[in-house]
Amino acid sequence: MSNQTDAAKKETNRILTGIKPTGIPHLGNYVGAIRPAIESIQNSDDEAFFFLADYHGIIGCYDPAIIHESTKIIAATWIACGLDPERVTFYRQSDVPEIPELAWILNCSCAKGLMNRAHAYKAAVDINTEKTDVDADQGVTMGLFGYPVLMAADILMFNATHVPVGRDQVQHIEMARDIAGTFNHRYKTLFTLPTAVVDDDIPLLTGLDGRKMSKSYGNTIPLFGEPNPQVSPEKQMHKAIMKIVTNSQLPEEAKDPDDSAIFEIYKAFATPEEIADMRAQYAAGIGWGDAKKALFAKINDEIAPFRARYQELMANPKELEEILQMGAAKARRHSRKQLDKSRRAIGIRPLAKLK
Repeated sequence: MSNQTDAAKKETNRILTGIKPTGIPHLGNYVGAIRPAIESIQNSDDEAFFFLADYHGIIGCYDPAIIHESTKIIAATWIACGLDPERVTFYRQSDVPEIPELAWILNCSCAKGLMNRAHAYKAAVDINTEKTDVDADQGVTMGLFGYPVLMAADILMFNATHVPVGRDQVQHIEMARDIAGTFNHRYKTLFTLPTAVVDDDIPLLTGLDGRKMSKSYGNTIPLFGEPNPQVSPEKQMHKAIMKIVTNSQLPEEAKDPDDSAIFEIYKAFATPEEIADMRAQYAAGIGWGDAKKALFAKINDEIAPFRARYQELMANPKELEEILQMGAAKARRHSRKQLDKSRRAIGIRPLAKLK
């Protein structure tokens, strides 16, 4: 029996997901990351680690108020949407000091050439080389350059087996594997080689202007609204949806649902039967105003139950802090052991036992 139990434990996956606290979560974040991540662990025996990547946040955001407030907003969002801090290890990256120390250890065996190939760094250099009399590394911080090493430390600290990411982040998981492999070969096999998990079935929502929904484009639909006590989150969502750009087709004209941002977003919240019914309404000439109202009703049905809990958490940051500290304590039970093993592997250990 014990052998069967041990085998079952070995087969358990360890999932790790990082969330950068820079900005206000929008509908695209919910559909593309929050909802699928929470659903993936609800009926699973896998271990799961979810963390607020605040050290990653300061790489590109130099406003302390945004980092602080966004940390609160995003923590409240994940908990309100159903993340169970008892079921997973939910922590703030900066509350686990072993992570940046491991990042330094990994830096010391990571080839600079590997970092030279990182997409974000290469993109920054490409922009500079297109300019006249500008150094190729102008504006490039060591945080940006070494970002993949810190991400590797996030993953390897907990020996995560699977890391859900967007396709643009796959390179960083490959780099984490490379960094782990180098360390394991040079010193001692301590780190599990992680696998990137990319779900191509998760929809990428279109924003208000027809481009990909993104904070950088300013075309998002806030999940719980902007901090604005004069306008309720529900009304903010309704107002944003009514701004979705449409063509000039009149009511009664048949419309192509596959060329409609409204329909695309609707599909992310509706059942197959509801999608088929809405497709028929497009063919029958539903007006854009009515299509937007149907979209709002469908989204609101799913999001409304989360709002009260979100507002409760935002009004009580002490509860959020207690949740994060509980998660940090759980995370550090793993990280202290892993860092100690890493330090001993590289020769940093006590010279003798003291009485």
